[in-house]
Amino acid sequence: MTDNRLPPPGAPDIEIARAATMKPILPLAEDQLGVSADALVPYGHHKAKLTLDYIASIQDRPKGKLVLVTAITPTPAGEGKTTTSVGLNDGLNKIGVKSMVCLREPSLGPCFGMKGGAAGGGRAQVIPMEDINLHFNGDFHAITSAHSLLAALVDNHIHWGNEQNIDPRRVSWRRVVDMNDRALRNINVGLGGPAHGVPRESGFDITVASELMAILCLASDLADLQQRIGKIIIARRYDKTAVTAHDIGADGAMAVLLKDALQPNLVQSIEHNLAFIHGGPFANIAHGCNSVMATKTALRLADVVVTEAGFGADLGAEKFLDIKCRQSGLRPDAIVLVATVRALKMQGGVAKGELGLPNAGAVERGSANIIRHINNLKLYGVTPIVAINHFIKDTDDEIAVLESVCREQGVQFAIARHWAEGGTGAVSLAEAVKAQLEAGSPEVNLLYPDDMPLSDKIETVATKIYGAAGISLSTSAERSINEFEKLGYRDLPVCIAKTQYSFSTNQSLLGAPSGHILEVREARLSAGAGFVVAVCGDIMTMPGLPRKPAALEIGLDESGEIVGLT
Repeated sequence: MTDNRLPPPGAPDIEIARAATMKPILPLAEDQLGVSADALVPYGHHKAKLTLDYIASIQDRPKGKLVLVTAITPTPAGEGKTTTSVGLNDGLNKIGVKSMVCLREPSLGPCFGMKGGAAGGGRAQVIPMEDINLHFNGDFHAITSAHSLLAALVDNHIHWGNEQNIDPRRVSWRRVVDMNDRALRNINVGLGGPAHGVPRESGFDITVASELMAILCLASDLADLQQRIGKIIIARRYDKTAVTAHDIGADGAMAVLLKDALQPNLVQSIEHNLAFIHGGPFANIAHGCNSVMATKTALRLADVVVTEAGFGADLGAEKFLDIKCRQSGLRPDAIVLVATVRALKMQGGVAKGELGLPNAGAVERGSANIIRHINNLKLYGVTPIVAINHFIKDTDDEIAVLESVCREQGVQFAIARHWAEGGTGAVSLAEAVKAQLEAGSPEVNLLYPDDMPLSDKIETVATKIYGAAGISLSTSAERSINEFEKLGYRDLPVCIAKTQYSFSTNQSLLGAPSGHILEVREARLSAGAGFVVAVCGDIMTMPGLPRKPAALEIGLDESGEIVGLT
């Protein structure tokens, strides 16, 4: 049954979220999780942070089962991975499974840009939707401030005598802002004469691309957080040796700014099932997973934990497994692969404006995409469950094609209608997940060993996951990788930054392209986060706004209510 008090399916997400009745978060946490009020820091009536002391006190409890939600290659509109995660969690609770969902926090960049927010959709949302999609509990602001503090301390150190002998031409620590702003990609700082610092080139990335975001999401506790911050390489000396944040004394103050942000955020779904929303790295330019802290804590509080990894499985699931799982010791007990008819039609060559028209043939042509994702996940030792995220315009013939593909690939599938029906619409998916969990956990393999050379790790991901024939390193990328290995970072995993819209670096290559070359134009060392970023193709770590940004539709109505937020 659906909640008839809510607007009908198809109403704007913000209207549905606003019509939902929220329960006070403190008694809800006590009732569902047994977490008392003194273990929570309330941010108003409907949001709270879980204290680090309480998290430390429950580490001896048994762990629940972990379910990863990932997806096929997305369209620009997104395929409902967050919506499915929320709906699956509601569905599991509806069939009597004590479950929690762990999601990433939305960035203001996409919110005001093109993609919109990331609180789910329809009747499978986390609330308060406006708060979550905007400033939330201040975590992104804390990351931006800590990042900016380090940038200021670097330039200040150079200005006041440069004790560490930093070469201003080799400062690698850029600045960040949580907004899409292409004009800030490349800037000059320190202009105006000696009183204003040392002139040098720099630039801005979006906050979610900050190494601090990755550190927050991978840190196990406060001590680990500060230790990781101290390892950040900010520059090179004139003798080309590395300078770290610890070398200039920045790690302590930065950890102070991030202390509260490390506490996971607790909210609820429309159906009053609890959710952690914590951290928000993008999967196309970072590792794309919510925090280890939130995931591990949820596993001590619930019998099943649903979490997501950003964009398609080639980006999000690969990084979840090869970075987050490698560092944390986590392993998924089941994987759900979200697929939509419209995405497969686009992969089959249908233009975006015609996706609403019936075209079973295009679904069949585009099925090469889901087949590759299924086979990629099997490389890790996991056979996924396919969640067919149902859209109103999907036809029976189109659904039948997708179901046939799933049968041919030997994978379970379930049609999920959580967007329109909430948890009730995800019951069949929840039952499939429950059955797989009860059947036992798979032996999860990682794609490559720690001691493999960095360039070989990049090539392994490219050839085994992307279907590439090989990789091409720019002179700069090859030089950087060789330097990272000489510095002792050969054992780190790699984080591929590339377009989310194709297995290749060319977003126009749809379906399951093969034989292409992964072009690596730049390599960046994230020593504190513990991975090496391979920047591929034309991907940008500071996005730009589209011709008609979503911000132009967002505002306040006569009563002061937010409108236009999606």
